[in-house]
Amino acid sequence: MARLTDYRVLTFDCYGTLIDWEAGIWEALQPVIRSNGAAGLTRGEVLRAFARFEGQHEHATPDLAYPDLLARVHRDLAGSFGLRTDPELDAGFGNSVPRWPAFPDSAAALQILKRHFRLVILSNVHRDGIAASARTLGVEFDAFYTAEDIGSYKPSDANFEYLIDHLKSDFGLERGEVLHTAQSLHHDHVPANRFGLASAWIDRQRLSEGGSWGATARVAAMPRLDFIFFTLGEMADAVTAELEERS
Repeated sequence: MARLTDYRVLTFDCYGTLIDWEAGIWEALQPVIRSNGAAGLTRGEVLRAFARFEGQHEHATPDLAYPDLLARVHRDLAGSFGLRTDPELDAGFGNSVPRWPAFPDSAAALQILKRHFRLVILSNVHRDGIAASARTLGVEFDAFYTAEDIGSYKPSDANFEYLIDHLKSDFGLERGEVLHTAQSLHHDHVPANRFGLASAWIDRQRLSEGGSWGATARVAAMPRLDFIFFTLGEMADAVTAELEERS
C-alpha cells in the first residue's frame, strides 16, 4: 500500500479544500439577501443552487473569467429565489473571491507539508483570485495552474492534461509522484481517477459520514480514494507520523 510520503508533489484544489468557499459564498450573498429582506433563505438551499448554476456556466462558457462567471451565477441564483439584483450587486459577488476565508487549519498544515512536498494548485479560479488566497494562506506554492491559463474549468479533461504536462515540463515529475489533494469529488477526484492520479480526499463536509454536499455538485458513483481525512491538519499529522516511523 502506498504511503503519503511516497509522493513528491501535492496538487491541490484550493476552494473548498484550503479556502472555506462556502463561508465566502454565503457572506458575499448577504447584500442581495438583505436588500430583498429575504432573511428566511437558508444557507443550505442557497449553496445547493450555487452548485447548480456554477456548474452550468462553467460548462457553457469555459473561457469566461471567473469573476464574470460568478456575476452570472449571482444573477441566476437571485432570480431563482425571486430576488431583485442589479449589475453592481452581481459584480460585487463576482469580485468576492479575495475575501473568502481560509479554513482554520490550512495555513499551519501547509507549512508542515511544504517541508516534504512541492505544493501546486489546480484551480477553477482566476490568477488574481488565487494570488490573493495564497497571501491569506501564507505559504509559497511552487505553481498555480488556473482555468484562466487553461481555458476550461474542472472537471474537464483539459485541466488535468495541463496539470500532468506542466508538472513534467516544469518540475520533471511523473504522474506516479503526484498526490491530488482535494475536497470536491465532482471537480477533482472523479477526473483524477480518469488520469490515474492518486487521491487524498479532504472530506470537510463529512460526506463519508452522510454530510451535506453544500456548494459542491453531487457525483453518481464514488471515485477511488487512496486516503481520506476530514481536515488538512489531519493529513499533515499523518505525514509527520510516517516520517517519525521512518526515522
